[in-house]
Amino acid sequence: MIDKKLLSILVCPVTKASLEYDAEKQELVCRASGLAYPIHDDIPVMLESEARQLTLEEREQLARR
Repeated sequence: MIDKKLLSILVCPVTKASLEYDAEKQELVCRASGLAYPIHDDIPVMLESEARQLTLEEREQLARR
């Protein structure tokens, strides 16, 4: 579980947009850039080179929320 205070101050390094926590996948997701940043040992890895691109299906699911 990521700390809510930490989540409130973290932003996507690409777009500077806010992030959403995906507990199931242990990732921080940015809707604006379509990137998902991994969380390893409770530490977010906020590097564009470590992020994965969201699939079209994942982006559509986010848009419906």
